[in-house]
Amino acid sequence: MTVGEMQSHAPEFTPVTERPEPRRRFALPSPDGLSVRLLVLTVVFTLSVVGLIIVPSAASFQERWLMDRLQAAELASVGVEALPYSAVEDTTAEQLLSIGGVQSVVVGEQGVRRLLLQAPNLPRAPELIDLRQRNIGARLLDPWKTLFGHPDRSLRVQAAPRYRSGDLIEILAPAQPLKKELATFLRNNLAVALLIAAVAGGLLYAALSYLVLQPLGRVTRSIERFAADPESPAEPPSSRRDEIGRVERELARMQEEVRQSLRSRARLAALGEAVAKINHDLRNMLTSAQMASERLSTSSDPLVAIALPRLERALGRASTLARNVLAYGKTEEPAPQRQKMLLARAVAAAAEDAGLEPDGVKLVRDLPARFTVNADPDQLHRILVNLMRNARQAIEANPESGGKGAITVSAATEGAEAAILIADDGPGIPPRLAERLFEPFVSGSKADGTGLGLTISRELAANHGGSLTLVDTGPWGARFELRLPV
Repeated sequence: MTVGEMQSHAPEFTPVTERPEPRRRFALPSPDGLSVRLLVLTVVFTLSVVGLIIVPSAASFQERWLMDRLQAAELASVGVEALPYSAVEDTTAEQLLSIGGVQSVVVGEQGVRRLLLQAPNLPRAPELIDLRQRNIGARLLDPWKTLFGHPDRSLRVQAAPRYRSGDLIEILAPAQPLKKELATFLRNNLAVALLIAAVAGGLLYAALSYLVLQPLGRVTRSIERFAADPESPAEPPSSRRDEIGRVERELARMQEEVRQSLRSRARLAALGEAVAKINHDLRNMLTSAQMASERLSTSSDPLVAIALPRLERALGRASTLARNVLAYGKTEEPAPQRQKMLLARAVAAAAEDAGLEPDGVKLVRDLPARFTVNADPDQLHRILVNLMRNARQAIEANPESGGKGAITVSAATEGAEAAILIADDGPGIPPRLAERLFEPFVSGSKADGTGLGLTISRELAANHGGSLTLVDTGPWGARFELRLPV
């Protein structure tokens, strides 16, 4: 690795700047705020309750009013029938009708209808209301017909008699007096209902504001204050045992964890700056060592010829370590530049760079014809090279293999993903390392490895929206699966 390549891998460290202190702003609740929505819902529910009270009350009032008129007419009919031959003078009939508030009275008995008090001529046909059989819808609708009906509307009301024998008693009454009394009744009851609903709604809103809105306001202010300045002193959570109290305690715990994480991140940033400086000095040392090794290669001293390969391997391991540490220390990998590519070509190029040879550890391709993937060529190459190099080194380190083995690459399309399987016939991965294989600085193939290759490979796969997993391992070898979205 040249000095220029090592400089190009140097990580960039962003200095940590102090955040300005937040300025408190006092403003009215926004129209889409929770308090405004709660107030609107309280008003809507309160008016709904008022409606549920007023509508049945209006229906009950009209029925009582009509029943009072029917009872008065029934008593008047008893008086009329008490006279000889049921003869009633016109003036007497008018007095009876005015007392009952009706215009006509009809009595029905055994299918025979008798007109006891004569009805006047009406400009409009009366509307029939039979109190003996009525559904709930008609009962609730009739009062509003009375309020908003025609001024000359009349009502022909029928009911079962209460104080005399017979099948029915029928009266004819104008709707205008009922309309006036019903309007007065509704105004009075509406005022009382609104007053009660306003008091109940106000108490409900105040209770919800105290129990919900104020605690949520404290939580919101705590989040905003933490977002503006994570190091600001946190407001202690309340001692409530309900859901709001649990939210406050969990928020305080989470803020403390994030605060500790930010402090660790700041320390890591400072450590990164120190590593960058050390890496600069290390590059200078490696450059000097490489120049010295090049001069030593021209020496005819046999001892130098024996020691020089060891020196070159040490320098190579130092360069590899520096490169991997710098690659892992980057803040993030660049976004993949996806393109459609043949997997067979990518596998062949990776096998060449991973050191696979037909006479040693060889590559076996079990790929469908013209199988393509949609991936970043460079990042996919790095993933495959890391997997194949690790497998080759594990096979070569196994004394039973004699330095020979095979790495098989197969692929298939499963749903919306391309599944690429990399399998080897090496000694496998020890169980104590299998669970931690993708953690940084955990190496399972060689003693001088940095343990960053698989970590970086999994990050590259995640950048593609895919995954890299260890499917299984054992004496037969290890199998890794790389999944990439189609």
